[in-house]
Amino acid sequence: MLSTRTKGAICLGRKTHIGAKTLTLGQNYTTSSHAHTTTNQRPEPDKILKDIADYVHQAKITSQVALETAKLCLLDTLGCGLAALKHQQARDIITPIVPDTIIPNGTKVLGTNYKLGPVEGAFAIGTLIRWLDYNDCWLAAEWGHPSDNLGGILAVADYLTRLSRATSGKEGKVFTVGDVLEGMIKAHEIQGVIALENSFNSVGLDHVVLVKVATTAVVSKMLGLDEQQTIAAISQAFVDGQSLRTYRHAPNTGSRKSWAAGDAVSRAVNLAYLIKKADVGLIPSVLTAPTWGFYDVLFKSKPFSFKQRNQFGSYVMENILFKISFPAEFHAQTAAEAAMKAHVTLKQMGKTFRDVKSVRIRTQEAAVRIIDKSGPLYNYADRDHCIQYMTAVPLIYGRLTAEDYTDAIAKYPEIDELRSKMYCIKDDQFTLDYHNPAKRSIGNALLIELNDDTKLDEIVVEYPIGHRLRRKEGIPLLLNKFKTHLNEHFSNSPGRAEEIYIKSQKSDLESTPIDSYMDLYWG
Repeated sequence: MLSTRTKGAICLGRKTHIGAKTLTLGQNYTTSSHAHTTTNQRPEPDKILKDIADYVHQAKITSQVALETAKLCLLDTLGCGLAALKHQQARDIITPIVPDTIIPNGTKVLGTNYKLGPVEGAFAIGTLIRWLDYNDCWLAAEWGHPSDNLGGILAVADYLTRLSRATSGKEGKVFTVGDVLEGMIKAHEIQGVIALENSFNSVGLDHVVLVKVATTAVVSKMLGLDEQQTIAAISQAFVDGQSLRTYRHAPNTGSRKSWAAGDAVSRAVNLAYLIKKADVGLIPSVLTAPTWGFYDVLFKSKPFSFKQRNQFGSYVMENILFKISFPAEFHAQTAAEAAMKAHVTLKQMGKTFRDVKSVRIRTQEAAVRIIDKSGPLYNYADRDHCIQYMTAVPLIYGRLTAEDYTDAIAKYPEIDELRSKMYCIKDDQFTLDYHNPAKRSIGNALLIELNDDTKLDEIVVEYPIGHRLRRKEGIPLLLNKFKTHLNEHFSNSPGRAEEIYIKSQKSDLESTPIDSYMDLYWG
């Protein structure tokens, strides 16, 4: 008896030149028939694997906008990592498994005195930079934080540079800050372009699968693997066990969402090293294999789509979103900004949150799916994934900081009282504009009714201050945020904070060896 499977092919459009290289994405996902006896003939690697490896190894980054944005992203991400160290659980999670471990020439973990191997170092750095959910974001069919990839890129760059110095260049390579920036741009692009039309959350998978894939690809080249070995490493990343989104959603939201990226980049670094050390092998049809491939097992038998953008360049870094004003899940950034405006309006009227009868939050479909939440909130992670909580706090206090998610603040009854008066409605236009590549807005609107039945004018905020369309307004605030994190962490040595800030603004930053730069953050 013959079993037939039909798979649709993706039609891809134009080619685009990136520097001197033309790169086009695609899938060799074709119609096939097979009998019960499987022909054991290895196919060519899935085309998306080859496309990613080709981009990583051959593309030149020439966009000054991307490079300048990547520099801002690096500083913001490192600042957020330092700020995470104020939280005991974050410090506990990154503690070396074997106490007092010190690896010769090891990766230096920012803000600590740890010197770790590149795999454990990637976990520590990746966990710190994601802990507060306060740096960059990418919103499309899939959501995510491309700066998560820095955990792996930075750990490997720092370790290889120290190794090169210790072995007089016989092993490793001296990486510069500029090399790290290029790695960030490429990792952002891989994660972000795949995310444009391919929703992993809709099949229950967490977006860190893309962090693992992107970091594996970029780190492979950093380790000196050739293009074919990078294809093999990427195939291993796709076949590796993928995280469920369970820990990001009610009723199971928990702290794993804060270290999931650390886990992803550490696995990526480990996989790249397995290819380098032992050539653990290529899985050529890891995506397209009938029955056993990623598409059939985890993606409802659908191949990835690239209709919006069928090439890799520097688009994602150029259009990345920064969290500047609030450490809040990004779909609520504009809701928090609107709540701050409402707080001022109430104050001008001689009113307070106690005069509020109801709050309607008009929002995008994605926010309804992820952060529309009622009932008890059990922990920090639960609260920063609740749009009602992130709206209530600024409406009451005129602020929203990382400390506002702690038990010490959440215990105040007025927060839950106000939450109980809030409800979300999905707005179709906000949802369309959210997915529109020319806009990529993240709109929210608050309609507040008072106890005396007065309705305030609806407060609408479509673009958060970290959006590309508000970049000029946002850059000074982003740098001030970085400086604040430096001053708070190095409060006992303000000279160090000033030294880092000045060094980070110099025109020669890109040519600075990465180990020298990271030495400034260590200890």
